[in-house]
Amino acid sequence: MSTQGPIPKLKLLPYHHYRGNRRDDPLRFYYWPLIGILYRRRVELCLAQCTGGQRVLEVGFGSGATFLNLCDLYQEIHGLDLHAPVDEVARVFETRHIRVHLRKGSILSMPYHGAYFDTVLLISILEHLKPDEQDKAFSEISRILKPGGQVVYGVPVERPLMEWMFRCLGYNIREHHFSTEKDVFRAAARSLEKVKIVEMRGAPSLLGPIYVVGHFRKDTSPMH
Repeated sequence: MSTQGPIPKLKLLPYHHYRGNRRDDPLRFYYWPLIGILYRRRVELCLAQCTGGQRVLEVGFGSGATFLNLCDLYQEIHGLDLHAPVDEVARVFETRHIRVHLRKGSILSMPYHGAYFDTVLLISILEHLKPDEQDKAFSEISRILKPGGQVVYGVPVERPLMEWMFRCLGYNIREHHFSTEKDVFRAAARSLEKVKIVEMRGAPSLLGPIYVVGHFRKDTSPMH
Protein backbone atom coordinates (compact mmCIF):
# COMPACT_ATOMS: atom_id res chain seq x y z
CA MET A 1 0.00 0.00 0.00
CA SER A 2 1.47 3.33 -1.04
CA THR A 3 0.79 6.50 0.88
CA GLN A 4 2.31 9.93 1.02
CA GLY A 5 4.57 9.78 4.07
CA PRO A 6 4.11 8.05 7.42
CA ILE A 7 0.63 7.14 8.56
CA PRO A 8 -0.21 9.16 11.69
CA LYS A 9 -1.77 7.63 14.77
CA LEU A 10 -5.25 8.97 15.41
CA LYS A 11 -5.25 11.09 18.58
CA LEU A 12 -8.44 10.47 20.54
CA LEU A 13 -9.76 11.92 23.75
CA PRO A 14 -11.32 9.53 26.26
CA TYR A 15 -14.72 8.64 24.83
CA HIS A 16 -16.73 10.31 27.62
CA HIS A 17 -15.01 13.64 26.92
CA TYR A 18 -16.77 14.02 23.57
CA ARG A 19 -20.15 15.73 23.44
CA GLY A 20 -23.20 15.55 21.25
CA ASN A 21 -22.74 11.93 20.18
CA ARG A 22 -25.88 10.73 18.46
CA ARG A 23 -27.14 7.17 18.70
CA ASP A 24 -25.91 6.44 15.16
CA ASP A 25 -22.51 8.09 15.68
CA PRO A 26 -19.84 5.43 14.97
CA LEU A 27 -17.37 7.05 17.37
CA ARG A 28 -17.99 4.35 19.98
CA PHE A 29 -16.63 1.73 17.57
CA TYR A 30 -13.23 3.48 17.57
CA TYR A 31 -12.68 2.27 21.13
CA TRP A 32 -13.68 -1.36 20.60
CA PRO A 33 -11.06 -4.11 20.33
CA LEU A 34 -10.32 -5.40 16.82
CA ILE A 35 -13.01 -3.49 14.94
CA GLY A 36 -11.68 -0.28 16.48
CA ILE A 37 -8.41 -0.86 14.62
CA LEU A 38 -10.25 -0.80 11.30
CA TYR A 39 -12.26 2.30 12.20
CA ARG A 40 -9.16 4.20 13.29
CA ARG A 41 -7.10 2.98 10.35
CA ARG A 42 -9.44 4.43 7.73
CA VAL A 43 -9.20 7.85 9.42
CA GLU A 44 -5.43 7.58 9.70
CA LEU A 45 -5.11 6.80 5.99
CA CYS A 46 -7.11 9.93 5.20
CA LEU A 47 -5.03 12.07 7.54
CA ALA A 48 -1.84 10.75 5.92
CA GLN A 49 -2.90 12.40 2.67
CA CYS A 50 -3.53 15.83 4.24
CA THR A 51 -0.64 18.12 3.32
CA GLY A 52 -1.30 20.94 5.80
CA GLY A 53 -1.72 24.66 5.26
CA GLN A 54 -3.77 27.58 6.51
CA ARG A 55 -7.35 26.24 6.48
CA VAL A 56 -8.94 22.81 6.45
CA LEU A 57 -12.65 22.05 6.22
CA GLU A 58 -13.95 18.71 7.43
CA VAL A 59 -17.39 17.95 6.04
CA GLY A 60 -19.28 15.65 8.39
CA PHE A 61 -17.00 16.23 11.38
CA GLY A 62 -19.37 14.52 13.85
CA SER A 63 -17.79 14.61 17.29
CA GLY A 64 -14.50 16.05 16.07
CA ALA A 65 -12.41 12.88 16.23
CA THR A 66 -9.88 14.25 13.72
CA PHE A 67 -9.41 17.68 15.29
CA LEU A 68 -6.44 16.85 17.53
CA ASN A 69 -4.53 15.66 14.48
CA LEU A 70 -5.68 18.46 12.20
CA CYS A 71 -4.52 21.16 14.59
CA ASP A 72 -0.96 19.88 14.07
CA LEU A 73 -1.28 20.50 10.31
CA TYR A 74 -3.46 23.58 9.87
CA GLN A 75 -3.75 27.07 11.34
CA GLU A 76 -7.55 27.00 11.20
CA ILE A 77 -9.94 24.07 11.53
CA HIS A 78 -13.40 24.47 10.03
CA GLY A 79 -16.23 21.97 10.09
CA LEU A 80 -19.59 21.53 8.38
CA ASP A 81 -22.17 18.99 9.50
CA LEU A 82 -25.90 18.52 8.99
CA HIS A 83 -26.63 17.24 12.48
CA ALA A 84 -23.76 17.80 14.93
CA PRO A 85 -24.42 20.20 17.84
CA VAL A 86 -21.78 22.69 16.82
CA ASP A 87 -21.61 24.66 20.07
CA GLU A 88 -21.21 21.55 22.23
CA VAL A 89 -18.50 20.11 20.01
CA ALA A 90 -16.64 23.42 19.83
CA ARG A 91 -16.59 23.73 23.63
CA VAL A 92 -14.87 20.36 23.99
CA PHE A 93 -11.89 21.66 22.04
CA GLU A 94 -11.94 25.24 23.29
CA THR A 95 -11.31 23.91 26.82
CA ARG A 96 -8.17 22.36 25.32
CA HIS A 97 -7.15 25.67 23.69
CA ILE A 98 -8.08 24.49 20.20
CA ARG A 99 -10.40 26.90 18.41
CA VAL A 100 -12.60 25.34 15.76
CA HIS A 101 -15.01 27.09 13.40
CA LEU A 102 -18.08 24.88 13.08
CA ARG A 103 -21.31 25.36 11.15
CA LYS A 104 -24.38 23.39 10.24
CA GLY A 105 -25.00 22.90 6.55
CA SER A 106 -24.99 20.65 3.51
CA ILE A 107 -22.15 19.76 1.17
CA LEU A 108 -24.51 20.48 -1.72
CA SER A 109 -24.61 24.19 -0.85
CA MET A 110 -21.69 25.13 1.37
CA PRO A 111 -21.71 28.53 3.12
CA TYR A 112 -18.13 29.53 2.26
CA HIS A 113 -16.44 31.92 -0.13
CA GLY A 114 -14.71 30.55 -3.19
CA ALA A 115 -11.00 29.63 -3.12
CA TYR A 116 -10.96 29.62 0.69
CA PHE A 117 -9.59 26.23 1.83
CA ASP A 118 -6.31 24.41 1.39
CA THR A 119 -7.92 21.05 2.14
CA VAL A 120 -11.43 19.63 2.21
CA LEU A 121 -11.65 16.37 4.16
CA LEU A 122 -14.58 13.93 4.01
CA ILE A 123 -14.41 10.63 5.89
CA SER A 124 -17.27 8.21 5.17
CA ILE A 125 -19.59 10.97 3.95
CA LEU A 126 -19.90 10.75 0.17
CA GLU A 127 -21.40 7.26 0.12
CA HIS A 128 -24.47 8.76 1.81
CA LEU A 129 -25.18 10.93 -1.24
CA LYS A 130 -27.13 9.62 -4.19
CA PRO A 131 -25.13 9.10 -7.39
CA ASP A 132 -26.80 12.06 -9.11
CA GLU A 133 -25.71 14.33 -6.24
CA GLN A 134 -22.00 13.55 -6.51
CA ASP A 135 -21.25 16.04 -9.29
CA LYS A 136 -22.91 18.86 -7.35
CA ALA A 137 -20.90 17.94 -4.24
CA PHE A 138 -17.59 18.00 -6.10
CA SER A 139 -18.53 21.21 -7.87
CA GLU A 140 -18.98 22.80 -4.45
CA ILE A 141 -15.73 21.30 -3.19
CA SER A 142 -13.87 22.65 -6.22
CA ARG A 143 -15.44 26.07 -5.73
CA ILE A 144 -14.25 26.50 -2.15
CA LEU A 145 -10.77 25.07 -2.70
CA LYS A 146 -7.86 27.36 -3.41
CA PRO A 147 -6.08 26.76 -6.72
CA GLY A 148 -3.81 23.81 -6.03
CA GLY A 149 -5.89 22.84 -2.97
CA GLN A 150 -6.70 19.23 -2.21
CA VAL A 151 -9.73 17.13 -1.36
CA VAL A 152 -9.21 13.94 0.60
CA TYR A 153 -12.10 11.54 0.95
CA GLY A 154 -12.63 8.07 2.31
CA VAL A 155 -15.44 5.73 1.27
CA PRO A 156 -16.13 2.05 1.97
CA VAL A 157 -15.87 -0.60 -0.71
CA GLU A 158 -19.08 -2.49 -0.26
CA ARG A 159 -18.90 -6.25 -0.26
CA PRO A 160 -21.29 -8.91 1.08
CA LEU A 161 -18.95 -9.51 4.03
CA MET A 162 -18.95 -5.80 4.90
CA GLU A 163 -22.73 -5.66 4.74
CA TRP A 164 -22.90 -8.67 7.07
CA MET A 165 -20.42 -7.08 9.50
CA PHE A 166 -22.46 -3.89 9.66
CA ARG A 167 -25.61 -5.91 10.31
CA CYS A 168 -23.85 -7.53 13.25
CA LEU A 169 -23.34 -4.02 14.61
CA GLY A 170 -27.05 -3.27 14.17
CA TYR A 171 -26.46 -1.04 11.14
CA ASN A 172 -28.18 -1.74 7.82
CA ILE A 173 -26.00 0.03 5.28
CA ARG A 174 -28.67 -0.33 2.60
CA GLU A 175 -30.64 2.32 4.46
CA HIS A 176 -27.73 4.76 4.50
CA HIS A 177 -25.29 4.09 1.64
CA PHE A 178 -26.43 5.07 -1.84
CA SER A 179 -23.22 5.63 -3.83
CA THR A 180 -20.35 3.23 -4.43
CA GLU A 181 -16.66 4.06 -4.40
CA LYS A 182 -16.83 4.02 -8.22
CA ASP A 183 -19.60 6.64 -8.26
CA VAL A 184 -17.50 8.88 -6.01
CA PHE A 185 -14.30 8.39 -8.01
CA ARG A 186 -15.97 9.22 -11.33
CA ALA A 187 -17.49 12.43 -9.98
CA ALA A 188 -14.20 13.51 -8.38
CA ALA A 189 -12.32 12.89 -11.63
CA ARG A 190 -14.77 15.05 -13.58
CA SER A 191 -14.05 18.10 -11.40
CA LEU A 192 -10.49 17.64 -10.13
CA GLU A 193 -7.10 16.09 -10.89
CA LYS A 194 -6.31 12.71 -9.35
CA VAL A 195 -3.24 12.62 -7.13
CA LYS A 196 -3.52 9.21 -5.49
CA ILE A 197 -5.89 6.40 -4.58
CA VAL A 198 -5.03 4.40 -1.46
CA GLU A 199 -6.70 1.09 -0.69
CA MET A 200 -7.23 -0.29 2.79
CA ARG A 201 -7.41 -4.07 2.84
CA GLY A 202 -9.10 -6.25 5.40
CA ALA A 203 -7.85 -9.37 7.10
CA PRO A 204 -7.22 -11.61 5.33
CA SER A 205 -6.06 -9.34 2.52
CA LEU A 206 -7.32 -11.87 -0.05
CA LEU A 207 -10.76 -10.39 0.54
CA GLY A 208 -9.59 -7.29 -1.33
CA PRO A 209 -9.95 -3.61 -0.41
CA ILE A 210 -12.62 -2.67 2.10
CA TYR A 211 -12.01 1.09 2.11
CA VAL A 212 -10.64 3.57 -0.42
CA VAL A 213 -9.04 6.95 0.18
CA GLY A 214 -9.10 9.39 -2.71
CA HIS A 215 -6.73 12.35 -3.00
CA PHE A 216 -7.59 14.89 -5.72
CA ARG A 217 -6.29 18.38 -6.43
CA LYS A 218 -7.80 21.52 -7.90
CA ASP A 219 -6.13 22.94 -10.98
CA THR A 220 -3.69 25.74 -10.18
CA SER A 221 -5.33 28.11 -12.64
CA PRO A 222 -7.07 30.89 -10.64
CA MET A 223 -10.08 30.73 -12.98
CA HIS A 224 -10.62 26.98 -12.62
